[in-house]
Amino acid sequence: MTEEEPYTIAWEEETGSIVYIDQTLLPGQCRVVRCTTIDDLARAIRRLEVRGAPALGIAGAMGVALAAVRSTEEDLDRFRVEVGQAADLLRGTRPTAVNLAWGIDRVIRKVAMAASVEEAKRLAVAEANAVAEEDELTCRKIGAFGEGLFPNRCTVLTHCNAGALACRCWGTALGVIRSAVAAGKDVRVIACETRPLNQGSRLTCWELARDGIDVTLIPDSSAAYLMRKGAIDLVIVGADRITGDAVFNKIGTYMHAVAARHHKIPFYVAAPVSTFDLTRTEEEVTVEERNRAELAYCGERQLAPDDVAVLNYAFDATPLDLVDAIVTDIGVLRQPYTESFRLIRK
Repeated sequence: MTEEEPYTIAWEEETGSIVYIDQTLLPGQCRVVRCTTIDDLARAIRRLEVRGAPALGIAGAMGVALAAVRSTEEDLDRFRVEVGQAADLLRGTRPTAVNLAWGIDRVIRKVAMAASVEEAKRLAVAEANAVAEEDELTCRKIGAFGEGLFPNRCTVLTHCNAGALACRCWGTALGVIRSAVAAGKDVRVIACETRPLNQGSRLTCWELARDGIDVTLIPDSSAAYLMRKGAIDLVIVGADRITGDAVFNKIGTYMHAVAARHHKIPFYVAAPVSTFDLTRTEEEVTVEERNRAELAYCGERQLAPDDVAVLNYAFDATPLDLVDAIVTDIGVLRQPYTESFRLIRK
């Protein structure tokens, strides 16, 4: 978002509530929604009104703060139980993106330190706001480190939306693109539509067009052909979780990585340290499966017969050996990742 526009998600001190841009309405309408209950926030996360790994981290942190501020419980122990139950509800909304639980846990730890209910409420709000403010600084660092990977003139493929809408502002993968453009580089972007919910066409294209960055929309299935034609110089995507052996990102990322390796095109991932989950491997991560209607319908129009099964994974896992570099807020990590991951401290 620009300085004149609202952050993707923020804490509204005057009302003790969360305000966020409802991303399901874009690109047709940019509407800011006020959220006052945990149930409403959980529904917003499930519906992808709020989405993107860093933004989910902020949402998780602010959700705990919301539960704390809205609680009328005066006994500290019962208060902590109530807030913990709200945290568990939010934690279960999106099982693959690690930032959600990371943001929740940061604020829960502050609540656990408090000596009174009032102190717990103050600490929860302060920590939630700190998570949001740190995210902006983190994205700026990612952009600064990553823009050096871009030639002075290049065409970049990106998948899904890892921009301002997926963070507080600026973005991860799109933050690198923005930083490269700000550095004076001639960058063209090719954005995959990102079926079935079209985060590329609806969100990435909306963001970049508003910034005046040259962006062209393509069907997901044409990316490999464009690589073969020499129309793409590099690929950069975000991440929802990075384990010790794989990068989890929006479904379709893996096939771009395979095609990029075949055509000798650099494949980069941009993500903050908070997205790393190095205690787990790919096999230990639950990949979210979303509902049938997202594939079987487009709005009210039916696209598939009622008796046909649907498999709708939200994410896939790209083996690390297909990733040429991971741009983080502490620098650019390169293979062998078993060595460079030792720099990660969470």
